[in-house]
Amino acid sequence: MSESSLVHHRTIFDGWRSLSIALYLSLVGYGVTVGIPVISTAWSELLGFTDGQVGRIASADLGGLSFGSLLAAMLVARMDRRIIVLVAILVTVAANVLCIFTGEYEAVLILRLVAGIGSGLYLGVAIATLGATSWPARAYNIMLFLFAFTQAGELYALPMLSMNGIYIAFAVSNLLALAFLHWLPPRPLEKGLDVELDVVDEGGTHHIEHKHVPVWIPWLGLATIAAVYVNIGAYWTYIEMASAGSSADPDWVSAALIWASLFTIVACLVATRISNKFGLARPMLVTFVIQAVIVGMLALGINNINITISLFAFNFLWVFVDVYLSAYIANLDHSGRFAALIPGALGVGQIIGPNIAAVQLDMGLSYASVFIMCAIASLVAMAIFGYMYGQLKRRIPELADAS
Repeated sequence: MSESSLVHHRTIFDGWRSLSIALYLSLVGYGVTVGIPVISTAWSELLGFTDGQVGRIASADLGGLSFGSLLAAMLVARMDRRIIVLVAILVTVAANVLCIFTGEYEAVLILRLVAGIGSGLYLGVAIATLGATSWPARAYNIMLFLFAFTQAGELYALPMLSMNGIYIAFAVSNLLALAFLHWLPPRPLEKGLDVELDVVDEGGTHHIEHKHVPVWIPWLGLATIAAVYVNIGAYWTYIEMASAGSSADPDWVSAALIWASLFTIVACLVATRISNKFGLARPMLVTFVIQAVIVGMLALGINNINITISLFAFNFLWVFVDVYLSAYIANLDHSGRFAALIPGALGVGQIIGPNIAAVQLDMGLSYASVFIMCAIASLVAMAIFGYMYGQLKRRIPELADAS
């Protein structure tokens, strides 16, 4: 009986320069996303926006991220990636600088949309670059490991800044990438939804087989990301504001946000070990269920104990969601086209999530209804991913259970 396994080729994308610039661009591109709890509070307290307006501004920023990554997916296999990133950074910097000169809701809404588009454009390129490495799960795990520090740093430092200081910090971090733009590989090495399998026959002879991945498979993966980020987007936008009206101590919550972010380091250390042993798919299915429980339990009320448990578990599982789903899609397509859409799928979820939550709150519903919605979104993601995994298991089992 023959055996087969997925083939992983080392390329220029595995070089330290390519990895370094892609990691930096991804950290900066996701900067607003990971800092949303603090930035949302700043929009509310420093600019006087309502809860509903905060949700819509957050959705505009993250929606722009989605649209920008869609543009990246259209261009990443056709254009010089360095030019794409250069234009995207200049757009993002300009939008952040212009935000300094206005505090009007409508103007901020438009400028955050533009800033999001720029961020999504170069973020899509960065994610595609990481996905083109020989072991994308490892590359995305490194990204999340670094996120643990940058996220904690943002949650600690941003509250100390004025609103304009926050905008300036984002503009400067974008500009720094220009000095190392030449490290970015300009073109993909592979095209198409084609995977290589190393097949060993009964006599021990190796040969390579190519199998085509149906195009709708990676689209289901992107739909899974969108669904789970409905949960993540709403939860992360409103978690600090929801705790403000509860029995939880504000200082306790602020500290928990920072330490929970650092706790993701633990998840990064175990994520790859788990996927190496069990693959990417099965741990992912379990993650969705646990995530639904830890966000849904806040609907029963928020106190120091349960918000701490929820925040630490949420940040721990966030790593598994991002690493496993991103690596799963990257394994399907090394051209970068679908990997570039990952921030877009993420952004779609983060448009829908905070907007649904904003509508709920504008209708006078409590934050409990928001957390119930978050739990349902996680279970929907599980259903979509479960169907995709089942279909892939029947067609290309080596890919379905790949690490």
